Amino acid sequence: MITLRPAAARGYANHGWLDSRHTFSFGDYHDPEWMGFRSLRVINDDRVAPGMGFGAHPHRDMEIITYVLSGELEHKDSMGNGRIICPGEAQYMAAGTGVRHSEFNPSASTPVHFLQIWIEPEQKGLSPSYADRSLGEARKGSLQLIASRNGRDGSFAINQDADLWIGRFAKGDHAAHPLKAGRHAWVHVAEGAVLIGGVPLSGGDGAAISLSEGKTIDLLSEKESQVLLFDLN
Repeated sequence: MITLRPAAARGYANHGWLDSRHTFSFGDYHDPEWMGFRSLRVINDDRVAPGMGFGAHPHRDMEIITYVLSGELEHKDSMGNGRIICPGEAQYMAAGTGVRHSEFNPSASTPVHFLQIWIEPEQKGLSPSYADRSLGEARKGSLQLIASRNGRDGSFAINQDADLWIGRFAKGDHAAHPLKAGRHAWVHVAEGAVLIGGVPLSGGDGAAISLSEGKTIDLLSEKESQVLLFDLN
């Protein structure tokens, strides 16, 4: 079964310096029908104006992944980490028992566009941690594993039985993801347009996929696209 979440139906907030769209309930946007999907709690599609950003603020007991689509995002946190995340780079922070961080657009002229993802951890009170990586050398036209519970294949080792795959596709590229029985998937199209099992999705669209028998999710890119696929318990 595929349940669509159209981009236009998402929550929306515009603070002048921040243009944000919420796939699930977040902040002042509340929809009891869209509180998350399985352990996936937040997908925020954010655009931050030049020289602006989020001042130091706290998080706890959440797995946070940030993926930059364009522009640059400067991260600093109370664990002593600080760096600028560029397009095609992903950052992971386990908030655990508590961490403070800030996120700013360091450019004086160029907006930054990024996705921020929250996944609920398997247990609370874990030690905070941080990691980042580039997808720059990833082969286009296929899904690459970015996060998993055991950190396999060089992915972020997160505190939940969830896999995050990211794919960058040209027009006509095809990818397939086997979904085991009892697992569920969420697909988010960050940019472009694709067919998922023959169903069209465009930039900002999402889809929940539950296949009780365990089947393969087929993806066909209709133009240059970026897609995130969450494989969830």
